[in-house]
This record gives sequence, structure tokens and C-alpha cells, in this order.
Amino acid sequence: MQSLLQTFCCIPQPEFIGNLHPRYVLISMKIIWSLFLVLFLTACQSSVISELVTRSGQSLYHDDFSDPSSGWTQADGANGALGYSNGTYHMQVISSGYDLWAISRQAYRDVQIEVDATRLAGPAYNRFGLICRFQDIDDLYNFFISSDGYYTIGKIKNGTTSLLGQEMMVYNTAIVQGDGPNHLRFDCVGDTLRGYVNGLLIANVTDADFSSGDVGLIAGAFGEGGVEVSFDNFVVIKP
Repeated sequence: MQSLLQTFCCIPQPEFIGNLHPRYVLISMKIIWSLFLVLFLTACQSSVISELVTRSGQSLYHDDFSDPSSGWTQADGANGALGYSNGTYHMQVISSGYDLWAISRQAYRDVQIEVDATRLAGPAYNRFGLICRFQDIDDLYNFFISSDGYYTIGKIKNGTTSLLGQEMMVYNTAIVQGDGPNHLRFDCVGDTLRGYVNGLLIANVTDADFSSGDVGLIAGAFGEGGVEVSFDNFVVIKP
């Protein structure tokens, strides 16, 4: 916008230009004014569109898993299975001490991720949730809850798993226990990682190891296998 105004300020005033008659000068000035207004309005429109595209709260990606060809992994093996099922994304962890994960095949820096998660079968002492800043299976952040009411934000770096801000999973009454559905939200903004359950902030930590990456889903079993979880209404929002 500044460059347009600077250009306009340099336009000669319609008194006399060279040997042109003032009438032709005025006509030329009208043309220049018209071009200026077109450029001005185009620049303003582009600015508004850019602001709308990048504004906070806008959905960057979403999947309700109604389309089995939307790109999420479908696999079945000795340790578990994952794929689309009845309009949801289903994870079954057969082996104890094992995690299954799936990513959206997108790339982001700062994100707010949300999903509805429901335990279908297996022990309540389980873990399931969201992934952000996924580099590969050995480097990522995750936000877990369990069906017996516990949560944590964790990190895997160079294949080593650690919890952030706590030594073990912590109990919180915001988590619906048993088979009840839980709405999970994981914000990864700058160095700050926040976990929400059913609209309530329950975890808030900082870590600077990963600044961008993919987003996704994760489920796992502790000492007992047979964990089954379904996910629905996965959405990525600009924070």
C-alpha cells in the first residue's frame, strides 16, 4: 500500500505538462486516477483475503473418517490393527507395552489439534491421544489420557520416551472414565504445549526440541493388551 501511495504522490499536478493542452492533461489524469483506484482496491482486497486465510481459529485440516480413502494408514499385524471403521478411525493394540500411531501426512508449525476419542474394549489402564510435531516414530510430542482418568504430555526424542513436567501420569476429574467419549485438544504453539480434555486445560508444559512437523493419533497398552479406541472429528486449527 505504501508503494502505491508513493507512486501517486509523484504524479504531476494537472496544470501543464510539456506542450500538451490542459484538456488532454485532465483526461490523462482521469485515466491515472482510475488506474490508481483499481490498484488500490485490488491491494486492499488481497490484504483482506490474506488476513482471512491466516486468521486465528480457522480450520487448516479436518477429517471425520467417513471416507476410507482420505489417506490415513490401514494395517493389520501381530501387534495390532488400525484403519477406518463405521465412520471413525479405529485402533486395536493387541500386544502389551506397544503403541500404534497414525499421521495425517500434513506439515505444520503452530497448531491446535482436536478429536473425539472413545474406548471400545480392553483395559481401562490404557493410553490414547494426539500427536504433534511428528518428525518420525522416534521424534514427536504426544498428549495421552487413559480410560481410568489419567493424563500426560510426553516426548519421544531419538527413540527415548520421557514425560514433560511430571514423573508419571496424573489423575484428573475432567476425564470421562470407562467407555465414555472424551474430547481431546492438544495445542503446540511456540515452545508451549497444552493439553485439554472436554474443554478444560489440564496440562501446560514447555519444550523447544521440535518446532514443526506432522499431526496424528496414537493409542497404546501398558501391561495388558487388547486396547481398542475409536477416533472421530479430527481437526487442525490455526491457534
